[in-house]
Order: sequence, then C-alpha cells, then structure tokens
Amino acid sequence: MALKDVTLGQYVPCGSPVHRTEARVKLLLGIAFSIVLFVVDEWQGYGVLAAYVAAAMALTGLPVGFVVRGLRPILWLVALTVAFHALLTPGTPVVGLGPVQVTAEGLETGGRLAARLVLLAAGVSLVTLTTSPVAMTDALEWLLAPGRRVGVPNQEIALMMSIALRFIPTLAGELDRIMKAQKARGADFETGGPIRRVRSLVPVLVPLFMSAFRRADGLALALESRCWRGSAGRSRWRTRRLRAADWAVLVGSLTLFAVVGWRFR
Repeated sequence: MALKDVTLGQYVPCGSPVHRTEARVKLLLGIAFSIVLFVVDEWQGYGVLAAYVAAAMALTGLPVGFVVRGLRPILWLVALTVAFHALLTPGTPVVGLGPVQVTAEGLETGGRLAARLVLLAAGVSLVTLTTSPVAMTDALEWLLAPGRRVGVPNQEIALMMSIALRFIPTLAGELDRIMKAQKARGADFETGGPIRRVRSLVPVLVPLFMSAFRRADGLALALESRCWRGSAGRSRWRTRRLRAADWAVLVGSLTLFAVVGWRFR
C-alpha cells in the first residue's frame, strides 16, 4: 500500500451534483450516516447503506479506482478486527488448531464491524473529496456555533480541525517521499525483527517532524500576514444559503437513514 493512496482530507474539484451540494448538508449527512451505521445490526441494512454510498460515489464523477484505493490504508485494521473477533469470541467452532478456535459467531461479529469500518471510511472520504477547505471550515464553524454561548471558540476550532484534516494527505505524501529517498540511500524498512524495524524508522520520523514544523510555521506566518485574529471582528464576503436541491437531499437522506436505522437495528 502506497502512502499516496491516502485520500482522507484530499479535495478533488469537480462540477458534480455532490460537489455542488452545500457543505453543511454534507457534514450533517456524514454525521447522521456514521450514527446510523452503528445502529444498524443486520446485513440488509449494510447493503442499503452500501448502495447509498455507491450512488453518491457515482454522482461525484470521480474515478472509482481512486476512491477505492483510498480505502486500502484501513484494510489492516479491518483484517485485525475480523481476526480478533474470530479467535476470541466464544461460540460454535468452525476450524481450529489445538486451543485456537475460529468460531462462527466471531466471524459474524467481525464481519459486521469490518463492514461498518469500510462504509464509514468510504462515507467520510466522499465528504472530504467533494468539499473545499473553505467550505468545510465554514460548515464546521456553523455546526459549532451554538457553543459560542458558553464561550466555545467555534471559529478557531473549525479552522484547526480543517487544517488538521487537510494535513493528512500532505504529511502522507511527505512520508512517502522521505521513505523513497532513504531507500535510495540503502535504508531497509522491511527486514529484521520488530525492534530493528522500529529503529529503522528513526531516520524517517525526524525529517518528517521537521517538515511538519516548517509547514506549521509557514502557515502561522501566512495567517498573521493576512491579519487573522480568530473570530474577533471577522466578517464574510459570501453568505451561503441552502437551495431547494440541498433541502431535498438533506430531508431525503435523513428519512432514508431513519427508516434503515429503525428497520434493521
């Protein structure tokens, strides 16, 4: 798996209906999708949610292979989830070797969690791939706006979360370049025991952290040069409003989620 395959946090400009949907609608639907995903406990429900994600993916106009490759970084987590549940969940043995038993109940539970993880990663990736950084920041700020009454700095938190999200693919690409440069100089990250592999990462992590600090410092200077002082006295150039199509997508999707969550819980 190449680190450049990480799509979480990336934005791909396009004129698709999903890209034109208001960012606040996509953020709310992403949260609702995540909630209903962990409420549903039947395979039919996962099938409906998978169809919803597939339809949204088709409407984005993005290459399917590009979106699917973005799921590869979580495959190890999916494999570990299935393995641990299959081996540690008591139940009817399917196959075993001595005291190690793989149970049918463990495979069932691990499969459900694996489906949830894959669908969750796909749904979150579609939100970030189709939402610009500025629109995402505005949507997060709007979502956190009620907290201003109790002193929550919603604009600062929204900017921080947006920057952190966008730095994921940047740092992943930087890590990939550093590892390739180290390999060209004879570094070996794939042989030896666990301790040796961890030690071999030291020449990679040091320049990665230095690069991250340089980027953070440059970003801070850029914000200061533009006289950014948080939420104090901030105004807006454009005011985003929900269109009829946005309301239709929001109401229709929430209705679907409610029905799926109630029917297949």
